Amino acid sequence: MTTQPKIPLILDGDPGHDDAIAWTLAHASGRFDIRAVTTCAGNQTIEKTTYNALRVCALIGLNVPVARGCPRPLLTAPMNAPSVHGESGLDGPALPEPAFEIQPFGAVELMARVLRESSEPVTLVSTGPMTNTAALLLAHPELKPKIARISLMGGGLLHGNWTPAAEFNILVDPEAAKIVFESGLPILMAGLDVTEKALILPEDFARIREQGSAVSDVVWQWLEFFYKFHRNLGYAGAPMHDPCAVMALLYPELFTMKDCYVQIETLGDYCKGATVPDWHGAAGHAPNATCLMDVDRDAFADRLVQLIARYKEVRP
Repeated sequence: MTTQPKIPLILDGDPGHDDAIAWTLAHASGRFDIRAVTTCAGNQTIEKTTYNALRVCALIGLNVPVARGCPRPLLTAPMNAPSVHGESGLDGPALPEPAFEIQPFGAVELMARVLRESSEPVTLVSTGPMTNTAALLLAHPELKPKIARISLMGGGLLHGNWTPAAEFNILVDPEAAKIVFESGLPILMAGLDVTEKALILPEDFARIREQGSAVSDVVWQWLEFFYKFHRNLGYAGAPMHDPCAVMALLYPELFTMKDCYVQIETLGDYCKGATVPDWHGAAGHAPNATCLMDVDRDAFADRLVQLIARYKEVRP
């Protein structure tokens, strides 16, 4: 039996409960060679998301270089989401303190070093605003061939969640998103079209709680906290926005996908941050993204629970 080669990976995000769960799943899978973790401002300030990233790494036993990213969007004013993730950006259960320090240089430099040193193209998983990835593409265009693809959580082809037209990650830094979507790199887009169907229900929380490991004890409490906000909006469970960007790489058979040309609106009073799909090729462009449109929710939940179960022997 041949062993499937691991996919070289950089995790970039703004943890955030769903970012933290996405990273937990990525590490548990054993399918990725995680080369670095980089942080961005979004769910909370860069100081808070970086601290959260270090604590998540300590919890799951992920010992890789971590670098702090851009402290604010490329052009627009910063915005955060304490109503969703709390004042810390990762409110809820207690987490271990960081086990190591961040790198003495920033996220863009760490990403560039990983790409330069890799003998094969590296996949970027972006689960926050795309400020770091856009800055990398601007600063190091020569490294684009070293990027295999960008799997991102962002946007919504039919609607938004922070405004009627815009999803949070894109709205925070639409100029960065525009650079990424116009880069010519392969993009796997997990937008609201699929993430709001990828619900983890209270009965799934219970399955994770029953595992009784240090990691599962935290994950079910993250889910409970995240669900409090969404329950008030009428959701039946916690939408796994960011985990879809990881799960689509692991289990593409769970998802329905559609290739499409997606444009990013950077201006406008009502539509700033919108991800605008050209379903019928009216603009004359070839598709620039593979968009996740649907998911087998039950199978998705089963796989998520199974991945968390792999932490039974892990102690922070």
